[in-house]
Amino acid sequence: MQDAMQALLVSTGVVALAEIGDKTQLLALVLAARWRKPIPIILGILVATILNHALAGAVGAWLAAAIGPQAMRWILGLSFLAMAAWILVPDKADDGAAAREPRYGVFLATLVTFFLVEMGDKTQIATVALAAKYASLWAVVAGTTLGMMLANVPAVLAGEAAAKSLPLGVVRGVAAVIFAVLGLLVLFGMGG
Repeated sequence: MQDAMQALLVSTGVVALAEIGDKTQLLALVLAARWRKPIPIILGILVATILNHALAGAVGAWLAAAIGPQAMRWILGLSFLAMAAWILVPDKADDGAAAREPRYGVFLATLVTFFLVEMGDKTQIATVALAAKYASLWAVVAGTTLGMMLANVPAVLAGEAAAKSLPLGVVRGVAAVIFAVLGLLVLFGMGG
């Protein structure tokens, strides 16, 4: 139970911080500004994140089972260090994703767009790594989903004005330090 709680809390915190200023958070701002329908946008983000992160978590759990513990320790440690560096690189919004009125409604447009934009994203890769590190897949997926919602719901509700006032450099720096510490702990066998 302690591992599950740690997995939930670390996954939530890491992903919430990693998502600040990420392209999917910028997409949430664009969608909110374009359609001004926060409830279907938030629900679309939630469903897309659950689906995407459950898939990523399953891949991470499979990798942990398929690769020996020594190799997995090095892969995870180096992955977390790479995430620390990658998180410092700012994303740019893909304005084309929200340029047209959605044919099948705001919810479905958000779900599909968010799911696709999240593919290969920092937070999805972090979910794979966290699921490989922690035995509790449900806690990792719940935590990463909660982290995504903590970062994106305010973006949808507050709109672009709030995003401009966030100290994105500081937030990215804190997230990078967390990933680097996790990477070093794993590499030195202290990552639990």
